[in-house]
Amino acid sequence: MSETTVPRHERPLPPGSVAGHDDLLEAAGTPIGGGLIKADYDPRLTNEDLAPLRKQSWGSYNIFAFWMSDVHSVGGYVTAGSLFALGLSSWQVLVALVVGIGIVYGFCNLVAKPSQATGVPYPVICRASFGVLGANIPAIIRGLIAVAWYGIQTYLASAALDIVVLKLFPALLPYADVDLYGFAGLSLLGWCSFALLWVLQAAVFWTGMETIRRFIDFCGPAVYVVMFVLAGYLLVKAGWGAVDLNLGEVTHTGFDAVPVMLGAIALVVSYFSGPMLNFGDFSRYGRSFAAVKRGNLLGLPLNFLVFSILVVVTASLTVPVFGELITDPVATVARIDSTFAIVLGALTFTIATIGINIVANFISPAFDFSNVSPQRISWRAGGMIAAVGSVLITPWNLYNNPEVIHYTLETLGAFIGPLFGVLIADHYLVRKQRVVVDDLFTLRPDGRYFYRRGYNPAAVIATAVGAAVAMVPVLWRGGPGMATASQYSWFIGMGLGLLGYLALAPRFRVAASSRVDEPVEPAAEV
Repeated sequence: MSETTVPRHERPLPPGSVAGHDDLLEAAGTPIGGGLIKADYDPRLTNEDLAPLRKQSWGSYNIFAFWMSDVHSVGGYVTAGSLFALGLSSWQVLVALVVGIGIVYGFCNLVAKPSQATGVPYPVICRASFGVLGANIPAIIRGLIAVAWYGIQTYLASAALDIVVLKLFPALLPYADVDLYGFAGLSLLGWCSFALLWVLQAAVFWTGMETIRRFIDFCGPAVYVVMFVLAGYLLVKAGWGAVDLNLGEVTHTGFDAVPVMLGAIALVVSYFSGPMLNFGDFSRYGRSFAAVKRGNLLGLPLNFLVFSILVVVTASLTVPVFGELITDPVATVARIDSTFAIVLGALTFTIATIGINIVANFISPAFDFSNVSPQRISWRAGGMIAAVGSVLITPWNLYNNPEVIHYTLETLGAFIGPLFGVLIADHYLVRKQRVVVDDLFTLRPDGRYFYRRGYNPAAVIATAVGAAVAMVPVLWRGGPGMATASQYSWFIGMGLGLLGYLALAPRFRVAASSRVDEPVEPAAEV
């Protein structure tokens, strides 16, 4: 049975605790006092954005909508379509999709449970495994990765917006030429579109978690409506006979198809590896773990398969209608002879990309950077640090270099995998799902998660070794079998992180120092 000192769905303040104690920072999406801060919580580890929630109100639909926003984007569209162009038959791709998204679904449930039970975000729950200070290691790694992808996704959305602007106002074409009007590798029109979306995303984020919840509740279904309308339009033009679930020639059959299918499975898991790792940032708002699991079931296996099939149907119909295969939904919409349809479709996909960016790449670093210095960096301040950083890395230059993007994806998996493995090994196999929340917020040497000066050496070493080994095939692609192995950097890192932690935990007496077997008060049971 899982044990924790946090309230369940909602509970009044316990004796001795103070809402908003010595803290004027507004909690994410809730009024001041929404975070339950006890008087003995150390301010160096605490603010109302990181403290356990007093009220958890998200239902299954909110989690479902979260995943719809994560999937229904230009990047999700292109990723799903690319799987059907690997030279596999449609049934082989569907098998790979089912297995890949099934793995993501199972892992997301594992990550969700501790944060939902305790009401704390990912970087705080990591204090149990990495130590109250060591948790800054996974927080900073995840935060920096999110900053890079936040910039890239914003650039992708702005590029989609450029297509619409040029379609409607062809006279602006010279301003889209980086050689004529450009700065730091981006054209003037590109800068304007990027700045507009940057401000819009920051505005949505600044209003708090409840506004974000309502925003993502709208984004996912809106894209479905546009997708079905777009598919219907192309079907009317081409007819049902033009639908082909194979976007390319089938070149892999029998056992030769197995490595390609495994690569497709790895691609699906890698695509979701970021939001999967910090899914606790969202599951903490779930009113129950059952509601979170239902939302995951609807949003991952079912939603992703329906969306993927819809993508393939739409993409295959672009060949007979437009004379070429178009895998970019915004480019497809731009070919329609209707200004209204172009504007509506492109704006919908742009808004959806904003949704996934906020969900996957804004909220995570907001909590992660706030965790580093809670009294100086609020949730909002952490998010704005990420936003500013996303401009400084000039993501359009990264995206314009396919080789850099290739290495980035594999590097991301190499570092995220060990963090995931350590978290799962610690919570489920070492401490048997027992978390004492009060000790997550104390720097007392006798605290369960203080370990050695605030760091758990077993977690730090397991993460470092796992990431280092997983990076070998990424950096040494010319070695025997390394190019293939690099595709599985997440799995390599995750396996080494998990096994390494299980091997090192007894050596560093993790269970004993965190008093896993020590009884806790009955009210702590969940």
